[in-house]
Amino acid sequence: MGIPVSTILDRKGHDVGTIAPGATLTDAVAELERFNVGALVVSQDDRHVEGVVSERDIVRRLAETGADALQETVGSIMSADVTVCDRSTSTNDLIVMMTERRIRHVPVVHDGALIGIVSIGDIVKWRMEELADEAKQLEDYVTGSY
Repeated sequence: MGIPVSTILDRKGHDVGTIAPGATLTDAVAELERFNVGALVVSQDDRHVEGVVSERDIVRRLAETGADALQETVGSIMSADVTVCDRSTSTNDLIVMMTERRIRHVPVVHDGALIGIVSIGDIVKWRMEELADEAKQLEDYVTGSY
């Protein structure tokens, strides 16, 4: 069951780090640092999802071609086959999606527009909070302090 993705976005915010496909990997590294995230949504207009570029994508390209890779464009290495969800997608469905597709970041789209992004870290944080709440409720029940 889980909760809808909208609940996570309401807690963490709707800000999304984006970058244009024509930007260099050097630019992408700077933006990853600035937003303190592991992936950026590739978008020309900050509204439509064209791809996703992650730290892992950049490191792999650097390993393949060396430092010259930093002058390549984001569009040349981004994942263009992007899995997205909407705000009503349940966290349980999202966990299955992320696991099956081996992805860590899923852009959230509403009416064709980017409204947020959810990472595996966001899901883990939510689940940890949920488990802590359940443990507290059980403790209160057992000790009679409910």
